[in-house]
Amino acid sequence: MFRDKLDPKDFDKMDPEYKDFLGRGLTIQADCEIGGLHLYVKDMIPSAPTKLDQVVVARTAAEEIDHFRKVARVAGDIGVDVSFVLSSPNEKRYPEAFRGIVNTWEDYAVFGFLIDRLGFYQLDEFSDCTYVALPQILPEIIKEELNHIGFGTNQPAELAAKGGQHREKVQRAVERSVNIRFQR
Repeated sequence: MFRDKLDPKDFDKMDPEYKDFLGRGLTIQADCEIGGLHLYVKDMIPSAPTKLDQVVVARTAAEEIDHFRKVARVAGDIGVDVSFVLSSPNEKRYPEAFRGIVNTWEDYAVFGFLIDRLGFYQLDEFSDCTYVALPQILPEIIKEELNHIGFGTNQPAELAAKGGQHREKVQRAVERSVNIRFQR
C-alpha cells in the first residue's frame, strides 16, 4: 500500500490504480458537497420558519457550493472533471442519502444532524490522504461542516423540546431519514 505523501507535481508518476481511486473519491466527495443543495434549497429557503432561518439555509448552501468548488479544483488538477454532478438528478447521486427530497423544516434539521455528521466523518478520513492537495483544503471545510452539525444537533432538539406536535414532527423526520437514506 502506498503511504508516502504525494505532491501534485508527482501525480502523473503514480500507479494508474491510485489515480483512478483518487479520482473516484474526489468525484464522490464533489457529489456529496453539492448533493444536499438539490434536496433542500428550493423548498427550505422560502419556507424556513424565520428570516434568520432562511439566512442559515442560504449560508449553508453557499458554504457547500464553496466546498464543491474546492474539491472540484483538486479533482481538476489531476484531470478529473466533476462538473457533471452539478446537474445530476437526485436519483443518480452517488450516496443514497441524497436521493430524495427535503421539504419540511424538521427534515432539514434532521438532515443536518445525520447527514452532515456522516459528511464530517468522510472528510475526516481524507485528512490523512497521501495526495497532499486534498488535506490542504480540508481545515476550513471541516470547520464549516462542524457548524452545520451544530445546527443539526440544536435545531431538532429545540423543536422536540417544544413537545406535542413539534416533537412528533421531528420523530417522523428521523424515521423518514433513516428509512429513506439508510435502508434499501
